[in-house]
Amino acid sequence: MQQVLADMAVSVSDLKKNPSAIVEQSQGAAVAVLNHNQVMAYLVPRAAYEALLDRLEDVELNAIANARLNDGQPLIKVSLDDL
Repeated sequence: MQQVLADMAVSVSDLKKNPSAIVEQSQGAAVAVLNHNQVMAYLVPRAAYEALLDRLEDVELNAIANARLNDGQPLIKVSLDDL
């Protein structure tokens, strides 16, 4: 059995009838789009998609910062007065 990773699911035929209504009913959450009772796609509202991309960028930047922190080079302490 396939896992549905959304609180709301619609059939492809219902989505074709009125996509704007489906987005409104989702109240900003993702909607699973079903074809023959199998998830074929997820419909994600713009704000949720942008938030997802922002979060992904934060995770990637954090990974870069952690890699640089642990690169084996000695840390050099500098006071603000020295700058």
